[in-house]
Amino acid sequence: MKKASPETCSAAPRLRPVEAGDPSLDPALEDLIRLERGGRLLLLYRVLLNSPPVAFGWLKLFTALRQQTELPGRLRELVILRVAALNQAEYEFEAHVPFAQAEGLSPETIALLHSGKLPPELSALEIDALRYTDQMTRHVMVPRELHESVARHFSARDMLELTVLIGAYNMVSRVLVALSIQSEH
Repeated sequence: MKKASPETCSAAPRLRPVEAGDPSLDPALEDLIRLERGGRLLLLYRVLLNSPPVAFGWLKLFTALRQQTELPGRLRELVILRVAALNQAEYEFEAHVPFAQAEGLSPETIALLHSGKLPPELSALEIDALRYTDQMTRHVMVPRELHESVARHFSARDMLELTVLIGAYNMVSRVLVALSIQSEH
């Protein structure tokens, strides 16, 4: 994955992160975010909390996509890493490496995805899904032939969940990159 240029990045996010315990922060929303995100109030959520309704909607959407869909976890993480790599969203990529490893992706597979390459051990379904991911991410419009090739692997529900997953993680990467949200450290 190409690194973003110094002109597009800075050490701090372009919007002030809301600090835990800030008097403007709804404690119930902070608690909900922590509950659904493993006890942590990640930097991304601290920036999103500049708009509590957006932070709440974001939390609900990504909880549904990551925890309530029927897509296999391995496929989900392959897609998320691919979107992050294509969009140079290092924060997003790094955040999902542990999830990808938990779903059985090897360090070698993850490294190949990071460099923008397709790992050779992928199944036909995974290759088609990543081709679909590439097309949606780079061009938005998906040719009918590619859609049909991917859809032969999936139910209508799975196809919708895959498409929304790709679109949603493109949103994540665009927000992260545009607001220069780079690291938890």
